[in-house]
Amino acid sequence: MEEANSDVREERMKQVTKVVFLLNITKVGKWACWYTNLVVVEIPEGVESIDFRAFYYCKSLTSVSFPTTLKLVGNQAFWYCSSLVNVDLLHTNLQKIEEYAFSHCSELKSMTIPDSLQTLGQYIFDGCCKLSPHLDKNSIYYQYSDPSDSDSNSDSDSYSEDKPPDERTLKVIDHLRSLQS
Repeated sequence: MEEANSDVREERMKQVTKVVFLLNITKVGKWACWYTNLVVVEIPEGVESIDFRAFYYCKSLTSVSFPTTLKLVGNQAFWYCSSLVNVDLLHTNLQKIEEYAFSHCSELKSMTIPDSLQTLGQYIFDGCCKLSPHLDKNSIYYQYSDPSDSDSNSDSDSYSEDKPPDERTLKVIDHLRSLQS
């Protein structure tokens, strides 16, 4: 019976196409919008964190507006948001992007990251084969590269804080360090 209830919940979540966030919230909680058919999301000012799998498997999601107050994008927050093309975090106070946050966003072509970013989890771009790192004057951004250059470094879905950062994450860290000098 529990499995049947889970299937019903999943089907109901797929019917969700719009979410209105309350004012005065400080986080988008775990599993908040998973498996929905959201297309555009506007996260309100005051939100500081987007938690574990908040937008997990939102395959129709094409655009997210992030608040300046954002500090954390959690583990697998946007996992398999395969229609997401651009992510602009430049005007946020982002400090940490956790493991697998944007993994398998297969259409993701560009991402802008602010100087405030201090910590990157491993495999944050796993399966994002259209991204490659570039430096701009004051920020790191990722932009479209050859789609045949798939850089999938993970052969399992397991997560461990003890694992060292993957090669792509190390490139971002190196770029961030070069900006600080």
